[in-house]
Amino acid sequence: MLRPGQVVVLCALALLTLGVVMVSSAGMEVQTLGSVEEGPRPGITPRSILFSRSSAYFALSLAAIVICSGVPVGRLAAALERCGPAAPRASIDGLMPTAIGVVALLALLGTVYLPGIGHEVNFSHRWLRFPIPGLGALTLQPSEIAKWGLLGLLAWYAARRGAYMKRFVLGFVPGVAALGVVSGFVAMEDLGTGVLMAAAGGLLLLAAGARFWHFALFIPPGVAGVVFLILTSEYRVKRLLAFLDPYAEAQTTGYQMIQSMAAIAEGGGAGRGLGNGLYKFGYLPEDTNDFLFAIICEELGIAGAAVVVSLLLLLLWSGSKIVARETSPVLRLFGVGVLATIGIQAMINLIVVTGLGPTKGIALPLVSSGGTGWILTAACLGLLASMDHHHAIEDAAAGDESEAAEEEADGGVALA
Repeated sequence: MLRPGQVVVLCALALLTLGVVMVSSAGMEVQTLGSVEEGPRPGITPRSILFSRSSAYFALSLAAIVICSGVPVGRLAAALERCGPAAPRASIDGLMPTAIGVVALLALLGTVYLPGIGHEVNFSHRWLRFPIPGLGALTLQPSEIAKWGLLGLLAWYAARRGAYMKRFVLGFVPGVAALGVVSGFVAMEDLGTGVLMAAAGGLLLLAAGARFWHFALFIPPGVAGVVFLILTSEYRVKRLLAFLDPYAEAQTTGYQMIQSMAAIAEGGGAGRGLGNGLYKFGYLPEDTNDFLFAIICEELGIAGAAVVVSLLLLLLWSGSKIVARETSPVLRLFGVGVLATIGIQAMINLIVVTGLGPTKGIALPLVSSGGTGWILTAACLGLLASMDHHHAIEDAAAGDESEAAEEEADGGVALA
């Protein structure tokens, strides 16, 4: 019988494989008149998939899973618990390293504003672009790195100050301040990712023992901050209005939502067939990224969509079994954050693509095109698999001890 860690890895690889195939399909283009004269281009072929950029990201993601699943998490947890200088008083222990971590994450996020490497896409500074002669350019998304880095920082903080997490000033406020500062900085350029980070980090702190009513005090200012960021951004206001009545601006801001819902409806139960979708030919923007699920529905139908959702749910369920068994506070909390991030991110993406929420730049985990996101998500899932492997070793050791005790007891009875 497969262990939960093996199920997590298999689900991740299945989603990545589906992502590679569907990104290749969604990336098909209509030939120009000049290129038609040179002869027709083949559609989706094994060669076109194998030598695609997505396949390279798949290989790197696979390497990340393999490497991280081999990390000795027991030693890692012990090292993390000892990490950081001892404070002169227990009441302030861990605060300075946490503050340094926040500054480091802000510095990382600030690199998108550096001239020469900062790259603006869709009115937002989210990317770093490093030109490589002869190979195009290498792009990185610092907010993806910060998303997972913040989870690690909060997990370490909450584990280090576990005795104070139920106290408002000494435990909760420093943690929620770190969460608010980093997620708020991200939200200025990428509201969806900022909200995702705040939600996942909040669940992590709750799992660490923070009281719910402490969070309730920060809900009004948090909502006010989101409203402020929406009202002070013209394109965010237009997206919100398009969600409320997409057909009022059917050719502008409501176009993407309408086309997404149309693609889903056209797919029906079995879909048009892999590679046979029509909306990817210029009718649906961001078809390889945030709205790839709509192309999946069009080409693979409800059946294909059900497979994707089932794989995500199975991954989350298996991961929760691993986290529930983990005894190390820092690893357990990090696992909670990882599963919360994947679950909330998938939920937001599906809500947006199906027209149940305003358009946001949130990708479907392990499926939508994205190198940084695929690799880091795979690495985190590899750590979950390593936790499960550590549990298997503990189970085997416990079984050996039990057998030895039974043999000793049987020997004692025989001698008697």
